[in-house]
Amino acid sequence: MKWQISKQFDFCYGHRVWSQKLNTEFSLDNCLMCRHLHGHQGKVLVHMESDKLENGMVTDFKHLNWFKKFLDDTLDHKFIIDINDPLFSTLLPHYSKKENLIDMPENYKVPDLSMVKDDETHIIEMYEGFIIVDFVPTSENLSAWLLKIVQDKMAKLDIKVSHLEYFETPKSRSVVYS
Repeated sequence: MKWQISKQFDFCYGHRVWSQKLNTEFSLDNCLMCRHLHGHQGKVLVHMESDKLENGMVTDFKHLNWFKKFLDDTLDHKFIIDINDPLFSTLLPHYSKKENLIDMPENYKVPDLSMVKDDETHIIEMYEGFIIVDFVPTSENLSAWLLKIVQDKMAKLDIKVSHLEYFETPKSRSVVYS
């Protein structure tokens, strides 16, 4: 026997897919909307599996409370930007790609706010809203990044994360398998 459970999480975020290209034969136009700064109500579905149960469960759903906190604290109402985005220096002019950024354990960076501590509040608020990654923040890349974060943590409980579904919109999703 094999069991699978899943837990769903929601958060709001913004991003820009600066590398977007279209084949007009299929898209019917050449409007590159995803290159614009825009936002989504994202949904993540984490799937875990096991061929044995402990206390009648694959794991307790509460064992994913840390992931909800990560999404809320790190990504909710934040703007995810690729460090290689040509707009990076325009959107974050006080920050270079290699300096004044703080590395976080989950493989992303945040601006060092001490660089703007004497600026007006709205400037500080703008910079604290950026999450900097080293990939184009498409649903496929975001799902792979989040899968790795969940896998690394749940491995400590010997829980297998089989796959992760990432809904960028209610009708558009990506799925990544471990």
